[in-house]
Amino acid sequence: MTPSSSPTSGLTRRQLLALSAAGIAGSLLVAQHPAAASAAARSVFAKPGSGAAAELAGFSTPEAATAPRFRWWWPNGEVELAEIAAEVKQAADNGFRGLEIANVHHSVDGALLDVENHGWGSPHWVAAVETALEAGEKHGVEIDMTLGPSWPAAIPGITPQDPSALVELAHGSVDLVAGQRFSGALPEPGVAPSAGVEGRTLVRVQAFRILSRPARNGIMLQHSSLVDLTDRVQGERLDWTAPAGAAGEEWTILAFWQRGTGQKPEAGPHTSPESYVVDHFSLSGADAIERYWESTTLTPRVRELLAKTGGTFFEDSLEVETHSTIWAREAATEFRTRIGYDLEPYLAGIVEVKEKYVYQFADVNAMRVRDDYNQVLSDLYSEYHLIPLRDWAHGFGLQYRVQAYGLEQDSLQQASIVDIPETESLGAKNLDDYRVLASGRDIGGRTILSCEAAAYLGKAYAVTWNEVLNTLGETFVGGVNQTVLHGFSYKIAPGAGWPGFAAFTPYGGGKSVGYSESWGPRMPVWNHLHSAADYLSRTQWVLRQGVPQYDIAFYRQKGWAQTGIGAPWATASGIPTGWTHGFLNEAGLFQERSELVDGVFAPEGGAYRAFVIDPDRFRGNEPTMSLRAAKRLRELAGAGFPIVFYGNWDKPESTGLRDAQTNAEVARIVAEIKALPTTRMAAGDADVPVALEALGVRPRVTYTTSHLKHMHRVDGDIDYYYLANVKHNFAKDKLVEIDQTVELMVTNPRHVPYLLDAWSGSVARLAAYEQNGDRATVRVRLVPGQSMVVAFGPEGWAGAPAPKTWIASTDVEGAEVGPKGELIVHSTKTGMVEVPLAGGRIRKVQIHELPKPVEIGRWDVVVSDWKPSGEGVETAKIEHRLSLDSLVPWSQIPEITDASGIGDYRAEFTLDHGWNPGKPGAMLSLGTVRDTFTVWINDQVVAERDFLDTKIDVSDYVQVGRNTIRVEVATPLNNRMRTVNPAVYGQMGKQEYGLMGPVTITPFGKGRVA
Repeated sequence: MTPSSSPTSGLTRRQLLALSAAGIAGSLLVAQHPAAASAAARSVFAKPGSGAAAELAGFSTPEAATAPRFRWWWPNGEVELAEIAAEVKQAADNGFRGLEIANVHHSVDGALLDVENHGWGSPHWVAAVETALEAGEKHGVEIDMTLGPSWPAAIPGITPQDPSALVELAHGSVDLVAGQRFSGALPEPGVAPSAGVEGRTLVRVQAFRILSRPARNGIMLQHSSLVDLTDRVQGERLDWTAPAGAAGEEWTILAFWQRGTGQKPEAGPHTSPESYVVDHFSLSGADAIERYWESTTLTPRVRELLAKTGGTFFEDSLEVETHSTIWAREAATEFRTRIGYDLEPYLAGIVEVKEKYVYQFADVNAMRVRDDYNQVLSDLYSEYHLIPLRDWAHGFGLQYRVQAYGLEQDSLQQASIVDIPETESLGAKNLDDYRVLASGRDIGGRTILSCEAAAYLGKAYAVTWNEVLNTLGETFVGGVNQTVLHGFSYKIAPGAGWPGFAAFTPYGGGKSVGYSESWGPRMPVWNHLHSAADYLSRTQWVLRQGVPQYDIAFYRQKGWAQTGIGAPWATASGIPTGWTHGFLNEAGLFQERSELVDGVFAPEGGAYRAFVIDPDRFRGNEPTMSLRAAKRLRELAGAGFPIVFYGNWDKPESTGLRDAQTNAEVARIVAEIKALPTTRMAAGDADVPVALEALGVRPRVTYTTSHLKHMHRVDGDIDYYYLANVKHNFAKDKLVEIDQTVELMVTNPRHVPYLLDAWSGSVARLAAYEQNGDRATVRVRLVPGQSMVVAFGPEGWAGAPAPKTWIASTDVEGAEVGPKGELIVHSTKTGMVEVPLAGGRIRKVQIHELPKPVEIGRWDVVVSDWKPSGEGVETAKIEHRLSLDSLVPWSQIPEITDASGIGDYRAEFTLDHGWNPGKPGAMLSLGTVRDTFTVWINDQVVAERDFLDTKIDVSDYVQVGRNTIRVEVATPLNNRMRTVNPAVYGQMGKQEYGLMGPVTITPFGKGRVA
């Protein structure tokens, strides 16, 4: 039949999905011995920053709500209750205030697991959950629950034939020549059923004429030749003769069958009886999950504890695995209701084998049918899975956190439905893969975008925190504001060797290095990570303040996520100069926050200044949009909102398979929008900034091209800017240090800039900057991977001392505001320095002669070499004492060439009287350090530092005369793993560890300006 022009419910219904139920509103340690760090320094990094007022309490003192979290991998229920409680405390003591219980054990031979007695959901597993919740309540750690044994969501006690189990559409075919008779059993599916699948239901039998067999895109059928043979079938047998035709003319008979997929959750075994994936496209699947949990896991005690310390129910990505076609039991009925035409005549166009379409039509655009079908599946997943489970979670006082992607689904809209959408760094291919979900979160009024972060393939036990912090920095500028680190493994599992059970390594049957990482006490860096946890907590606090501010939104026909397909011009050229962007599809035009206020679209949901209408990049750049979206865009454009059409929009059509009348109406509306004075065309990338400039749209942030990226949020009239020197592929794309000026828009022109140090929690008034109306220019210096936070607030904000004036220049080497508001300039050049002040005044400041830099050459080193203690998973820490005349990597020192662990470096240096207090400052440079480190000067821990910047101001710690310095360095385990398990880890290259220097103390001049 001809598709109707307007679906019965269609897209209008989807905008209501998110509203069906009320959503929930959303250190390093001082070591007395190198093998163990004491608690003496932990309090240093837990203290509030200096001068922080109540409005920054969550920044100055890290809060549990914004603290980083871990995936917590269990080997089913084969855990000891005491160890479960101990691991909760370990996380809490190090500043990680969330643990997500996940049944993951890829590294364990399944034959060793006792699923009969200790499977997921067993009484002992439930007891372990109770223990984790009790420990979480005691130590202030939220416990999240993965909604099933591994992923996708599954439960035991059902079979592939159960009404709540996932189904697929399988097809069989038999080819005939014109005039040939077929008489016999219907063709069997070309893909055999999975183990455990019994029975099947016939959906349709059809015949088509075959026109050709091209090498790509599937066999070409003539859709108009369709003959429906379903009514001729008797007892799964058919008697039919193909129509007469020319010699060589071919026909095919297609039989379509519904059957169970038999899909099991990832990497079993997990349960006894076996678990099967539930139907994610019907209410029966969600109902089965709820019934199972309520009858088995959610005991009265668990429910009581969840109300106190539970966080979220969590679902991983939607990885439906079938070699046939993903299907829903009511697919045909739902399709007709939602899209407006019958699906059955087009079944041949949607069937797949091993994720490849088998057929195409010469006279119908099968891809448009596939888009409609995928949208229906997406809607069913939203309406029958996400929303019911979200509302069910609310009944236990929990939120619902989901990685709502994996299929060709509307992830952008689904990010607005769930309480906490989640992305992942491993699957992200560029910054836009984060921003798609962030945009859905924002337009839907959600607060948090979570991220499964810092998983790296083939790097188990080799990851450095340089890599981790770069990865997290990129997620943050992409819109993420909750880190769930990948991950924390339970201590031991059957068959696990030193240093303990690791969920994802060894991989591939124990033959290859798997995914990183298993953080925890087994790792030498563990006792250094409290300060990293505090840094992440403070950063995430900043990134949850107020609402985000993007410059432009790219309209997309599809809300797919994790595709790696970026925005034209913006991804490659706009971001490197300060532009920011988000993504909206049709659903985003009709949310509660989708209003135009004072020329800004969705002020509380992205604050966009213009739209760029992109052709469908997932479908060969077809210029399409739905009729409903076209009408809304015309409404916005008519109200004066700037719109840029990218590419060729000469012949626009509707998305999906629609009739000629609908396509013509879309074309007419697009022509009306193009004719408006607030619309411009951009044929290619270079035309986009020209069009935006012509429309008066400029970025809120500008700078010369670099790897600098940022996130801007506004809370009332307080601006928060997170700035980071990051790149997606940290290992491949070498970053360089950034030292450049950056112009920032200020919401309240009377406000002044502050530097918020996320490592220490301190808040300091910036002493040097330029201001011009609602724009301020600051100088940004960031080493690779490093970040900073600049905020604009009123004078005296957060208790910071207020200077009488400021240095109206970004050319000075450095400047600070003293504790009494005095203005101090820094310089490594001696003599008279001219300092421009606000209001046009020039102040001359004398910088006195500076002493010579001091290089520290000789070091006494104690290395704690971590290796197996016997046959178990316990660690022996062997001490090596060394004296070094020069600093080199451990790999170049014979005694420790294969060592991993902790190195304690100690030395002395002398400062002459030219270093008298109050004269020069002192900058310590450690040179190269790998991996994490802490520093003591004269037995005082130096708190003001981050892992990425090895230059540290130690002016307040040094003294004239003899000084001592101590540097503790912790490493990954890679080098030792190469010798302990060479069959797996011997393939890894040896890493360079330790303090490699050169280590210097360099003076800088200080001069009071005002």
